[in-house]
Amino acid sequence: MSVISISIPDGDTIKAAAGITAQDALKELVSNKKRKQAIAVLCNGRQTDLSAQLTDDTVLEPITINSEEGLEILHHSSAHIMAQAVKELYGQDVKVAIGPSIEDGYYYDFDRPVPFTPDDFAAIEDKMAAIVKARQPFTRRELSRSEAVAYFEEQGENYKVELLNDMDDDTESVSLYQQGEFTDLCRGPHIPDTSWLKSFKLLRVAGSYWRGNEKNAMLTRLYGTAFFDKKELKRYLNRLEEAKKRDHRRLGKELGLFTIQDEVGPGLILWKPRGARLRRIIEDYWKDEHYKNGYELLYTPHIARQDLWKTSGHLDFYAENMYSAIEIDKVAYQLKPMNCPFHIGIYNADKHSYREFPIRWCELGTVYRYERTGALHGLMRVRGFTQDDAHIFCRPDQLEEEIFNIIDLNLHILKTFGFSDYDVYLSTRPEKYVGSDEHWEMSTVALEHAMEKKGLKYELDPGEGVFYGPKIDIKIKDQLGRSWQCSTIQVDFNLPERFGMSYTGADGAEHQPIMIHRALMGSLERFIGVMIEHYAGAFPLWLSPEQARIMNITDDQASYCEKVFSSLRQAGVRVEKDLRNEKLNYKIREAQMMKTPYMLIIGEREKEDATVTVRLRSGKNLPPMSVSDFIEMVKRECGDEVG
Repeated sequence: MSVISISIPDGDTIKAAAGITAQDALKELVSNKKRKQAIAVLCNGRQTDLSAQLTDDTVLEPITINSEEGLEILHHSSAHIMAQAVKELYGQDVKVAIGPSIEDGYYYDFDRPVPFTPDDFAAIEDKMAAIVKARQPFTRRELSRSEAVAYFEEQGENYKVELLNDMDDDTESVSLYQQGEFTDLCRGPHIPDTSWLKSFKLLRVAGSYWRGNEKNAMLTRLYGTAFFDKKELKRYLNRLEEAKKRDHRRLGKELGLFTIQDEVGPGLILWKPRGARLRRIIEDYWKDEHYKNGYELLYTPHIARQDLWKTSGHLDFYAENMYSAIEIDKVAYQLKPMNCPFHIGIYNADKHSYREFPIRWCELGTVYRYERTGALHGLMRVRGFTQDDAHIFCRPDQLEEEIFNIIDLNLHILKTFGFSDYDVYLSTRPEKYVGSDEHWEMSTVALEHAMEKKGLKYELDPGEGVFYGPKIDIKIKDQLGRSWQCSTIQVDFNLPERFGMSYTGADGAEHQPIMIHRALMGSLERFIGVMIEHYAGAFPLWLSPEQARIMNITDDQASYCEKVFSSLRQAGVRVEKDLRNEKLNYKIREAQMMKTPYMLIIGEREKEDATVTVRLRSGKNLPPMSVSDFIEMVKRECGDEVG
């Protein structure tokens, strides 16, 4: 019997007979406490089950319950247990599709004549609990692909058969996992047995097309979550409840910000007056900051000839996200999915010298992209949105400094809107790309150096760059710690080449400029949705569509209220008035529901003294003050927020 060497990183090494299980090897290599926390292992960097037999020299690393990898394995195993419970309860009426782990849990797609509803959750959870109590082991076995097809055909699981038939021709064998009487097609690994699943909860149900294709069968998707610790589950469920309270779709309706109507079309936003006011505040601030930082503003059309999108490459790389062509004067036009070709068109309208660079152009440009109906989600996923777009044209020697300046402006704007916690990613060259390796290397190094100069910590995201260049992505975190993709900085040599862009260099020869694509907030719609949830609708004063609301106690103060209202409006305060013949407490309650920062209460005493009594949305009252003092207080607070 051959002997192999097994070790742990920066630790001991043992000799053992080939065929020893990973679990038995860990007994010799790690402490009892850590071994008891292990649910799987890394074998030479590859995740595998504790029951795996080791046949070659191996570096072992335990995957424990307090690691992200361990939680992901628990989620995946939980999906299998949920599918087992469903099959045991509903038998042959249900066909299983796929059941992966996701960021906060797992889901499984089922084909059932009568779709599941939340009313089914209790029975499924009870059955899952019984499976957990039975301590059923997860057993792995390998079959040839043809054997696996035959097995699932016999079981009547046509979705598994389709997955197997669609695998690459060179796939000779596949792995199956079984617990109890349930067997699933899966790479693994899994928890050792079902008893490791102690804290779980089914969360919601949704419809899902098989393989995301609307032409395929509609399946029922059950979502769930699981944790090793009951306290963690409780904390997570509390966060979900808080997220429901902050849901921008509900708050957007309650605060009168926007509406989405079937008559107009899904994914198309109608901004109400208060929402439009909020947008104007954001847009005005955005424009002012860009002018301060050397940008010029552009405006471009919403459609262009289809040939433009052929030249840009969008019809080759992005056609599935574009809308069908429309014919105008027997010429094909298409709605724009991007603003880039228009900005290039403006550049190419004139001759340029190296002395002009860098050229910084920005636009709040509305673009249109096809999103599947099932993917649409309030302001977060829409079909028409306004991108806070910009393109910088520069010389190679200016590239690193321009990226640094973009990062600097980016973080400043995010901080102004209340986002100072974020994750930064550097996405590198994908498998399919255009351009020379030299250009990719130059761009990637420039992005790295700019982030290092700024002192930004970042993670590499290998192979996730766009086809024309590497990029920086910034994912902001809201009050609940959720990440949202907003900012992106992309270096592009491809479009300048496609459109024949040039400038006259110091040597008198023609050179090709470098193009930087950049969005700080991403889409205004999405950014506003994130802000609504971040602030739970209670925006800081400088952002609030309504900063103050005047309310009288009796009709005797109405004329004085009108004068106060006029003074505040003239001073630039965003003010509304509530002079209805209603009780004061009713008016206050309505203003608080609208998240109004200041309520100005005016009774007979305030009228006689020419003052206002100020009540905060928190319920706290400030001493009476003059109208001019209130105006100064608002201006001071807004100045502090934005500064």
